[in-house]
Amino acid sequence: MPLLPSPSPTTTAAASAAAATLPHLPRFPFLLLPRRASSHHVPLHLHHHHPRLLPAAAAASPLPPQPPSPDELLPDQATGLVAASQANFMRVIVGAAPRGVEGARPGGDLLCVVRALLKKIRRRVLVGDRVLVGAVDWAGGRGVIEGVFERRAEVADPPVANVDRLVLLFALDQPQPEPATLTRFLVDAESTGIPFVLVFNKVELVDEQTISYWRDRMKSWGYDPLFLSVDQKSGLSALEETLEGQTTVIVGPSGVGKSSLINALRSNQNISEEDPIHKLVEQNSKWFGEQRVGTVSKKSGKGKHTTRHVSLLPIAGGGFLADTPGFNQPSLMKVTKKGLAETFPEIRKMLAENEPSKCLFNDCVHLGERGCVVKGDWERYPYYLQLLDEIKIRESFQLRTFGTKREGDVRYKTGVMGVKQAEPRLQLKKHRRVSRKKINQSILDDIDDELDEDNWFDVKQRSRKQ
Repeated sequence: MPLLPSPSPTTTAAASAAAATLPHLPRFPFLLLPRRASSHHVPLHLHHHHPRLLPAAAAASPLPPQPPSPDELLPDQATGLVAASQANFMRVIVGAAPRGVEGARPGGDLLCVVRALLKKIRRRVLVGDRVLVGAVDWAGGRGVIEGVFERRAEVADPPVANVDRLVLLFALDQPQPEPATLTRFLVDAESTGIPFVLVFNKVELVDEQTISYWRDRMKSWGYDPLFLSVDQKSGLSALEETLEGQTTVIVGPSGVGKSSLINALRSNQNISEEDPIHKLVEQNSKWFGEQRVGTVSKKSGKGKHTTRHVSLLPIAGGGFLADTPGFNQPSLMKVTKKGLAETFPEIRKMLAENEPSKCLFNDCVHLGERGCVVKGDWERYPYYLQLLDEIKIRESFQLRTFGTKREGDVRYKTGVMGVKQAEPRLQLKKHRRVSRKKINQSILDDIDDELDEDNWFDVKQRSRKQ
């Protein structure tokens, strides 16, 4: 006997007619059904969807590819670019409001927060991400980031996504370049696989002999740097040619002139009235304004932390410049023990010159092992050994702490009608209540420790009296 009665022809015809009246919705993973839809228009398994659970397509599916066209979005949805991040708020640059929306303010930026469920599954939103914004208040300029599209590239220090080029900026004086710090920045840039250019600023503070010294030294390291002066606005044309139509991140220690370089590059740009950025200029947008510039500390000779958050600043030609906070020690979290050698041009050159010969062991880390073709007669070899020891210590700590296997951030549950639903996986034992047995045992252990201390004190007193 069947559990459910078979539908009659009349019921089937009525359901078909109701389904035909439904509007055609695109197959988009983050798209939500309109709240005005009646209950008989919603599929059966959506009635039993728990309000605190993410849909499987939205929580656990891989990041979507390119953003959809505006015709595939609801009136309160938009796609845009995260241009700035500060505290819990993000500035997202979107297109114009849909036609027919009343009270929409002019401009193309929204102040957004990140959906809490994205934070629970540790799906981080970075500056430079292409995102889907929902619950858009076009009149107030507010919204909620509901999803992140697929990234082309990602930089850890500073956290920026979809980067096309890196500019490593150092100063020849005030502050003077340190070879160890310069090596860390170069290794970090090499590990990302993103094209980068090395630039030295403040050439007006040194003589030609110093410039020639650093040019020859960088060539021995395997790099061909650019030399410029932001204060005198000389040498900027060679750098401007590489920025057009690209998202460029400028990184370096504090006080080398990153914000000043961005202001100088943007002041040379003549933005036409047809460019969409021209609308933001007319509105005197704070996001488009010049970056704050600080002075170098007279006591330490190093820069002060003037820039405190990452922001993308538009330039003519469709490109962006990312101003980042200064830091002196990149974390190198993505550099491994086996991959460190690939970030040094000197080692790559030695390996290429000795082809077809190569190191005797496949896991050679070039510490003078038997059969190693990499010699230690080059300038940065001590820095290589120092970084290798640092990475070994970090990897051994991670192996002891986390192990080799890590669970995903999402787990699945089978709900009504066999529908799989996904929910965030909480950290192990972090949200569990401590059992009474463990509490009582800890109290007894504390009492035993106190008794042992009292007995030891009595024994010491007796020994003194004797």
